[in-house]
Amino acid sequence: MHFDIMTRADSWENIATLARDVESAGASGILFTEASQVPWMMIATAAQAAPSLHHSTGISVAFPRSPMVSAQIAWELAANTKGKFRLGLGSQVKPHIERRYGVSFEQPAKRMRDYVLAVKASIRAFRGEERLAHDGEFYKLNLLTPQWSPPHHDFENIKIDMSAVNPLMLKVTGEVADGLHVHPMHSMPYIQNRVIPAVTEGAESAGRTLNDIDLIVPVLAVAGDTAEERAATAKEAKTAIGFYGATPGYAFQFDDLGYEGTRLKLAETLRTGDRDALAEQVSDELLDQFGLIARWDDMADKLVERYKGIASRVVMYLAKPSIAENPANLAKWGEIARAVRTG
Repeated sequence: MHFDIMTRADSWENIATLARDVESAGASGILFTEASQVPWMMIATAAQAAPSLHHSTGISVAFPRSPMVSAQIAWELAANTKGKFRLGLGSQVKPHIERRYGVSFEQPAKRMRDYVLAVKASIRAFRGEERLAHDGEFYKLNLLTPQWSPPHHDFENIKIDMSAVNPLMLKVTGEVADGLHVHPMHSMPYIQNRVIPAVTEGAESAGRTLNDIDLIVPVLAVAGDTAEERAATAKEAKTAIGFYGATPGYAFQFDDLGYEGTRLKLAETLRTGDRDALAEQVSDELLDQFGLIARWDDMADKLVERYKGIASRVVMYLAKPSIAENPANLAKWGEIARAVRTG
């Protein structure tokens, strides 16, 4: 398995430092989110600072951008990272798409299917394999003159991934994408009983198999040799579970595990804006379900035991704040990275 570090919005200077640090420590790459800041300039900065790292978006928000624009960005980043880039796309949720970005969220699963196919059609046209002629339900692309076509390079086989949580979007991922970004709030029963069957069904409907789709899995990994050492990261993990778990679309994960009513409690607490109270709503038992808690020397073995044979890449969701809290943790995450990559 590959071992990546996740980062959110940050300055170019800090991203360059992070890239050099995690490259020297032995990580495989960095996964970039898109929330308050677009990821493209950070990726370019990281690629310049640490050329051996792999870079991916987990995820880039799809609907506010034309599929052509997304394809052009992916093409440029693939060329300049020498193939060490894959484009992860996601639908986001309705309030953000309609009220923050000002675009339509109608039929998101069908729209995402069409979007990914339009991006792939654009890339095939860039490669010169065929004329641009995508005629989908939501996107119609049929004009690409030579002066508007990007120059060829040696890294044109670009992976296009999707994020998905619910069964319909998981099936679409299996049908059209090269990889799946599993949600960071996941339990292993959710992966085994919900994710894998739905992705497999989608893949088989398109004449593919589960092996054709890479699973990229963010992990709420909490490392430390004592409860005191783990406390700050455990609180971050619980806050993340509380934040995501308050969203209606994720309630079924609690219900599947026998924690009915948890989503409503989290939503009520979230409305108060009290992050401490939100974390307190998430029990240690829930953290064990949705996170991975281990001593430093045990973390690599636990990651391999849980995700080997399932994940192509594991992404440490909380490693960056852990390193910020204690710079000595960088070397510890590096030891875990090397063990996971060879395990």
